[in-house]
Amino acid sequence: MRFRFAFLLIATLFSHSIVPLPAAAQADAKLPSGDVFVDKQGVLRWQKGKQEVALFGVNYTTPFAYSYRAVQKMGVPHEQAIAQDVYHLSRMGVDAFRVHVWDVEITDTTGNLQDNEHLRLLDYLVNQLKQRSIKIILTPIAYWNNGYPEKDTGTGFSSIFSKTQAYTNPRAIAAQERYLTQFLNHRNAYTKLLNREDPDIIAFEVCNEPRYNKPEPPITSFANRMVAAIRATGCRKPVFYNVSENPDVYEAILNAKVDGLTYQWYPQGLVGNHSLRGNFLPYVDQYPIPYRTDKRFTSRAKMVYEFESADIIQPVMYPFMARSFREAGFQWATQFAYDPLPIAHVNTEYQTHYLNLAYTPAKAISTLIAGKVFRTVKRGQQFPRYPQDSVFGAFRVSYRQQLSEMNTADEFYYTANTSTTPKQAGKLRHVAGVGSSKVVTYGGTGAYFLDRLAPGVWRLEVLPDAVAIRDPFEKASLSKPVTQILWNEQPLQVSLPDLGRTFSLKGLNEGNTAQATAADGRATVRPGVYLLAAAGKSTTAFTAQTTYNHIKLGEFVAPAPSQLGPQVRHTPAVQTTAGQPLRVSATLTGVAPGDSVFLVAQHYYGRTRTLPMSTARYATVEATVPADLLYPGELRYWIVLRKGTQATTFPGGFAGQPRDWDYAHAEHYAVPIVAAGTPLPLFQASRDQEQIEARGVSQNSWSDYVTTGTGALALRLVQGPPREGQPAATGPASSLRAYFGDRLASRASDLAGFTEVVVRARAAQPGAALKVTLATKDAVAYAAPLALTAEMQDVRIPLSAFQPEALLLVPRPYPGFLPLLFKPATTPSLKLADAEVLQVVWDAATPTNGPLSVDIESVLLR
Repeated sequence: MRFRFAFLLIATLFSHSIVPLPAAAQADAKLPSGDVFVDKQGVLRWQKGKQEVALFGVNYTTPFAYSYRAVQKMGVPHEQAIAQDVYHLSRMGVDAFRVHVWDVEITDTTGNLQDNEHLRLLDYLVNQLKQRSIKIILTPIAYWNNGYPEKDTGTGFSSIFSKTQAYTNPRAIAAQERYLTQFLNHRNAYTKLLNREDPDIIAFEVCNEPRYNKPEPPITSFANRMVAAIRATGCRKPVFYNVSENPDVYEAILNAKVDGLTYQWYPQGLVGNHSLRGNFLPYVDQYPIPYRTDKRFTSRAKMVYEFESADIIQPVMYPFMARSFREAGFQWATQFAYDPLPIAHVNTEYQTHYLNLAYTPAKAISTLIAGKVFRTVKRGQQFPRYPQDSVFGAFRVSYRQQLSEMNTADEFYYTANTSTTPKQAGKLRHVAGVGSSKVVTYGGTGAYFLDRLAPGVWRLEVLPDAVAIRDPFEKASLSKPVTQILWNEQPLQVSLPDLGRTFSLKGLNEGNTAQATAADGRATVRPGVYLLAAAGKSTTAFTAQTTYNHIKLGEFVAPAPSQLGPQVRHTPAVQTTAGQPLRVSATLTGVAPGDSVFLVAQHYYGRTRTLPMSTARYATVEATVPADLLYPGELRYWIVLRKGTQATTFPGGFAGQPRDWDYAHAEHYAVPIVAAGTPLPLFQASRDQEQIEARGVSQNSWSDYVTTGTGALALRLVQGPPREGQPAATGPASSLRAYFGDRLASRASDLAGFTEVVVRARAAQPGAALKVTLATKDAVAYAAPLALTAEMQDVRIPLSAFQPEALLLVPRPYPGFLPLLFKPATTPSLKLADAEVLQVVWDAATPTNGPLSVDIESVLLR
């Protein structure tokens, strides 16, 4: 990763002994066992059978650093957390695991391996992965200390040598050689195998994200010494080396004696400190490597050691990334990083990432689908560019529906409600999803899995309801939950031909005594594992201890219900139109049968109405404020949950309700009520600081906030002069990106009346090359030039002036050699109702006597 920062569990702990499967429950085809090799064409193959390798999975770090300490703080044994997480990974279809080992925690300063708790937990993790048939690539040298986001405490060689010293200081080089020798010869305390001889550890990546500078020969020499140290142990497994972290000296690695090359992908940067919104699929549409025709590249195997769609919770990114990886020739890809179950409720383990089966169910199912993409798409297979490639083979990805989907004769997976008809429902063997489909209608929000054990006999696994109660990518804290877990009884209807409409349902996991018979395929379930059987079918061959696809049928892991009480997540509209009804929707948890929910709406200082709120779906309540209350002014409102005689009011979660004479809490929701034709702000520097992306695109650009002569706040984009020896920047240098799709929705009735964009801004440099861009839900961009002077003024741009333009991909993708612009093959005329993203783009200037700046106070639709 380029930038580091960073309850009780209800579960069945289990033995991992493998017992013979009943014939009816035999697993799908297994991965080949044994070692791998790289052939002369740079293809990673299994020694047995010579098939191509294609493995997809995650990084996971519980044995080390912050994760180790945080899990310990939660009072959960590390072994329990590891076993539970590896079980969940197996349910997500993961078959690849990678971690950069925190050498700083398992070595001394001279590189001697320390037999300690961190090393033992790594051994335990490897053993757990092996029992789930998950293959492993280890990166022995991390080069990080272990502190972030806390203080460093590591005492190994990486605590005293910098990344630059690591390949130039003789003592540092000797320490790494010593460590590699001892690490590869380490005997796992659980498997009793040496790391270098374990057939499930298929390769090694020497080091994680080194930092190199020219000249190149010392880099090549260092890489060769590290490979030689590995080979001197007798290890013949492939050795990979990072090349993407230092693109300026890539040839140094291409010239080294390595078997494979490693890359990462953070397509919209890292650490945005809020959820990124909008269509980011063009960012992951391709992964073109500049030197991809170089024979030194084509003759090496390729792996993606880390990837992530950082700060994005949308379940549509991973399948596209997996397809792009295969198109680029990669045979291994591992997401960074899977969140340990004990701390996933707060997302403190690298806040810019968030993936956990229980807490991010849709994203987890998208991981399952992405793995299928990775193993199905042929290496080097070519695709048309977005959006023509949204449907490929058995897969479909839709930004508008927030849906990733796989539909084959025997597998059907989906991340959201889908109306797709299964390809052959009668032949289905595996179903997994979030939401409802033509196979499963489900009222909860957690993930579920259906696996056929025999004709008319299925295993059903249901995870608890997971409800997002905060932005998971905000500043994180162990005391700030971002997702709430609830154990509810939820309605379920299953429509599988071999089950019929009156199937039996029996609990399988420990403590689950449920037994029922479905009526018209309908039943009520709580989180757990169930055996479903068609009427008259015997299930005596299937018990909780029966093994199937590397799990036991009765295994179940889920977090306990969050002890938080009712929670509300709601953001008021920026504006609403006078004389038009306003639909208010909010996330609300903790509503039990018999409870009531009300919206108390007040025209400030006018009339007050108490309106009943209905449950649109689980944890979502809605009410419509009538038009007669919405005359120009301000609407204030509160959400009240009433349980018997007790009332709780939000925002704040205070006892009582706003119309009580002694309700003294000032907190409230508010939305301005504006007359038709009132300008709609797309960006306001005074209020949108935490919701926009304003970063430098070139190396010498940055952003700040300043006040203008009237005291108004403005976003300042800055370009500085190039540093000594640095070439002058070209192309886009600085930008503002702001999502406004929700703002348009609140003024939908006025859209036809908007005719121009008004930018209030100024520039320190006469003739600054700027443009304003509007991008649609389909990522089609339209731009118009923006001419500024040194005086703060309103610049009016007719909507008719916006013409098709390439979309600037900001936040900037990493690695930096990836495309910065996207333009679809066809561009329909601009429809304002489809627009959702604003960009103000400033091309590179030529500062000579100090930094240049552009100040933007607001951008409006008028």
